Amino acid sequence: MHGRKNVSAIHVNKHVYNIIEYTFIIFVENLKKNISMKLPFAETFRIKTVEQIYQSTREERERWIEQADYNLFNLKSSQVFIDLLTDSGTGSMSDKQWGEMMLGDESYAGSSSFEKLKETVQSITGYEHFLPTHQGRAAENVLFSALIKKGDIIPGNSHFDTTKGHIEFRDAKAIDCTIDEAFDIDNLHPFKGNIDLEKLEEVYKTYPKEKIPFCLITITCNSSGGQPVSMENIKAVRELSNKYGIRVLFDAARFAENAYFVKIREEGFADQSIKEIAKEAFSYGDGMTISAKKDGLVNMGGFIALREEELWRKAMSFCIMYEGYVTYGGMSGRDMGALAQGLKESTEFDYLKTRIGQVEYLGEKLKEYGIPIQKPVGGHAIFVDALAVLPNVPREHYVAQTLAIELYKEAGIRGVEIGTLLADRDPETRKDRFPKLELLRLAMPRRTYTQNHMDYIAVGLKNLYDRREEITTGYEISWEADILRHFTVKLKPVE
Repeated sequence: MHGRKNVSAIHVNKHVYNIIEYTFIIFVENLKKNISMKLPFAETFRIKTVEQIYQSTREERERWIEQADYNLFNLKSSQVFIDLLTDSGTGSMSDKQWGEMMLGDESYAGSSSFEKLKETVQSITGYEHFLPTHQGRAAENVLFSALIKKGDIIPGNSHFDTTKGHIEFRDAKAIDCTIDEAFDIDNLHPFKGNIDLEKLEEVYKTYPKEKIPFCLITITCNSSGGQPVSMENIKAVRELSNKYGIRVLFDAARFAENAYFVKIREEGFADQSIKEIAKEAFSYGDGMTISAKKDGLVNMGGFIALREEELWRKAMSFCIMYEGYVTYGGMSGRDMGALAQGLKESTEFDYLKTRIGQVEYLGEKLKEYGIPIQKPVGGHAIFVDALAVLPNVPREHYVAQTLAIELYKEAGIRGVEIGTLLADRDPETRKDRFPKLELLRLAMPRRTYTQNHMDYIAVGLKNLYDRREEITTGYEISWEADILRHFTVKLKPVE
């Protein structure tokens, strides 16, 4: 009897267990049905036209880079598989932009394309006075000719190479007032492009007002890693500059990307549109130059926009001398039409979320592989810490350039050095200037590459990173230009 009772109890227990197990399975299945998976990143465009690219062998790449004197600018585009040299003018235009190309008014003076672009610029920036130029450095050349004289001081946040070149070409001096957090790649400060107000005020106190024609805010700050500037900081720079009677100008090549970061990172702006945020930022300045080949989404173009009519008239004369008549300024009518449309598209949140999301995706892959990069990831590029990747290469061997060359040989990827070569020589001592960071910039063309390309880039860098200890020497200069040498420099391996 006792045995039969035990057997029955076992059967009952098994039956109960089966019911519990079945109920749990049903519960889990229902739970799965009710839980939505997070949708993965996807580009908010579809591809209409494609361009074939050649995937070369390592042997070919080693031969080509030697023939190019180890300067990646000297490579032919056909010798590059994924081209991340720059995001300037290398993106894809939209169908609406191509439509504007067919509508271009090529009149020498007073073209309707100029009026269309002028109205668009005024609506986005709030600046009444406008001059088109063929690209950003042309805008700098025109405006700086009207503003900068020998001995002047131009403070700002990490002036870019051509900007510093235009300043030093005029025997003036650029002073970097970027916050110290920008030079710590692991610091997660959300606005590493900010200007240090104490550093800026020290410049204002040290030099007479007549020697400081303007303070320059670069948005986003390219040389510090594509890092944004907060609205709070822009406003504070304006207030401090007012105290000393100094103009505030913007290098606004990536103003829309800067506005995106303000929207998602800075308190009080989440509900504002990109256009509203950009217009507020510009309201704290007196004018701007822009390479429209970035956030203008075009392959060629730039402009100057100003609040002061007197300064505009002075710059107008240099525009006519260097660029062309004031209603085309080095741009064709069709390019002005495409730029007007591009400015409208680049200031839409969905476009920026896709564009910056692609860069962030690559950044996350690289962090997974342990590759040291500037954090948080900037808007237009990944900046790899060359000193950490190649610890055995002496700084005198141009570490970031060495890393760029090795990545090209490894995977056919062309990046650009943001380091000692770009920093150029001191105008007085003629010795190399060693910046705080040696960076390899991988700049992402807009609407050009896919997520698969991002995975390829990440693995190419990982393979290089895994053999970093083997790389112990770099390069030396065999020829260089007096200014902006990194574009045309010739190098050779250090024996």
